[in-house]
Amino acid sequence: MSLRQLLILVLLSAIMASCSKRGPLAIFQKLSPHDAYAQKLKDAGLSNSALGAAWLKQAGQTIANPLNINIPYKETGYFPDERASGTALRFDARRGQKLRISITKKPISNFNIYLDLFSENLPAAPKLAASADTTGAVMEFEVKESGKYILRLQPELLRSGEYTLTITTGPSLSFPVSASGKPHIGSFWGDGRDEGGRKHEGVDIFAPKHTPAIAAANGTVTSVTANKLGGNVVFMHPDNEDYTLYYAHLDVQIAKPGQTVSIGDTLGLVGNTGNARTTPPHLHFGIYTNGGAIDPLPFVNREVKEPAAISASLKNLSDTVRIAARTAKLYNIPSEKGLAVSTFTQNTAMTVEAATDSWYKVSLPDGQHGYISSRSVTATDNIRSLTLKADQPLYNTPDRASAASKKVLAAGEKVNLLATYRNYLLVKSNGDTGWIAE
Repeated sequence: MSLRQLLILVLLSAIMASCSKRGPLAIFQKLSPHDAYAQKLKDAGLSNSALGAAWLKQAGQTIANPLNINIPYKETGYFPDERASGTALRFDARRGQKLRISITKKPISNFNIYLDLFSENLPAAPKLAASADTTGAVMEFEVKESGKYILRLQPELLRSGEYTLTITTGPSLSFPVSASGKPHIGSFWGDGRDEGGRKHEGVDIFAPKHTPAIAAANGTVTSVTANKLGGNVVFMHPDNEDYTLYYAHLDVQIAKPGQTVSIGDTLGLVGNTGNARTTPPHLHFGIYTNGGAIDPLPFVNREVKEPAAISASLKNLSDTVRIAARTAKLYNIPSEKGLAVSTFTQNTAMTVEAATDSWYKVSLPDGQHGYISSRSVTATDNIRSLTLKADQPLYNTPDRASAASKKVLAAGEKVNLLATYRNYLLVKSNGDTGWIAE
C-alpha cells in the first residue's frame, strides 16, 4: 500500500468514526453539506493536521478571492488530489431570476464537490444563500435581491476528478399570457409614457384580443377592480412571496376576489381597456412590493440563454503551460472586454485550472489568477537544453525564500528548459521537474 493510499484510508476512517459524534455547531444549528464535512474533519482531529488545516484554509481563501464571470457560464475544470483545492466565481443576478447550477463530474462516484452560493454583503462577509453537494440534484435558487453572488466549489480531501459546471438563469414565474395567443413583450420597464412625463412600470405583452391572461404563480386573487389607467384590472398575491402581481387592460375579468388560483388558471382576457384604448390588445403586467413597483421582466423572461460551448482544449487541464506568443494578457473575466490585470512575456509558466469558451482559467506561481486566451499558451515541452555552470538547488516553487529544495543539480549537468517565471527557470532533469534560479 502506498503512502497516499494509507493517508486516504486513515482520513476516511477518521471521518467515518466522527459521524457518530456531534460537534458544537451540529448541536445548535443545521449545517450546510460543506460545513458538515468541515465539522467532521474537526471532530476527527484532522483540523490540526497539515492536510485538514489546508482544506479549511482553502475554503476561506477561495471565497475571499473569487473570479468574475457573466452568466450564462460554463467551465470544465480539474481538481487534483495532491493538494487542497477549490474555486469561486462572482456574478450579477437580478431579483426574479431563478439560477440553475448543475455539475457533471468524472468519476461519478467517490468524487464529491460541495457547492455554496453566497450573496456578497460588503463590507461584511458574504452571506450563505444556498448550498448543496454533487450527490444530490441540480441546485436551483430564486434570486430575492439583485446584486452580486459568489459560487464556491470545493471537493473533499484526497479526491481528484474533472467537473463541468453550468450556470444559467430563467424566470421564477410562469408567463402570464397563454401561449395560444403567441404573445410577445413589446414594451419594457422604464420606457417613456405621456411624452416623457412618467416611466413605464411594467411590461406590455401583446396578444390577440381575448387571449387568456393566466396566473403566473399559485396564489390568491386579492382585488378585481377598474381604474383610469389600467382599465379592468386584477391583483393576485403569489403564495409565500412579498409582492403582488398586477394584470391591466383586460377586456374581461374572470377571477373573483379571494379566489385561490393555480399556475395557468385564467384570470381574465387580454384587451385594451383604460388608457390603452388606442393601442393593440395587450396585457400590462406589473409587480408591486411594499417599496413600489419593480421590473417584472426577470420574473417572466422566457429567453433562456445557453453558455458558449467550450472550444479551449481540455488536454491541458491541471497542467503547467507557458505563453507561446511574444506577450499575453491576463484578464479579470473571460473576455477581451474585461480588465487586463497583467501582461506576461513569452514562456511564462502558469497552471490551467479550467476551460471556458475559448479561455483558460489559470493560476500563476505567486497565486495570481485570472483568464487567458487558450490560443496564447502551449504545453511546456522542451524549449532548449541548458548546461549548468554551477551546482543548482532544484526548488518546488519559484521562490527560494519559501521553496523546498527537491535535490541539487550538479555543475555541468544538462537540463531541459520548459518555461520561465520572473528570475526562475522551470527545468526537467532525469525525470524530475522543478525550478532553478537564473
